[in-house]
Amino acid sequence: MKTTTKITLASFALALATGVALAAPAADNWDNNCASCHGTDGKAQTKTGKKLKLRDYTDAKVQAELKDEEMVKAITEGVKIDGKEKMKAFKDELSADEIKDLVAYVRKFKA
Repeated sequence: MKTTTKITLASFALALATGVALAAPAADNWDNNCASCHGTDGKAQTKTGKKLKLRDYTDAKVQAELKDEEMVKAITEGVKIDGKEKMKAFKDELSADEIKDLVAYVRKFKA
């Protein structure tokens, strides 16, 4: 009986830890890869964000214009304008699931 209880508790703890681990990467990935330009709050009020005239992700109109597929492509392949890289590609650093989670994270900025 004691062994069964220990196994059950261990399984519960593992499930809880896995849930927490899955929730953290999008915020961590945002902070590590995106916030320096797009801002921690998604408003793009950083030096680089202002220079590049990045969109404010808290604006409902901006959110409505953004398509998930376009965001996935931009994160995966990067963004080039007139042949100049404006945002680097993250395909070698982030998994497809992490990129999908980042898109969902951006959607949470909507005011």
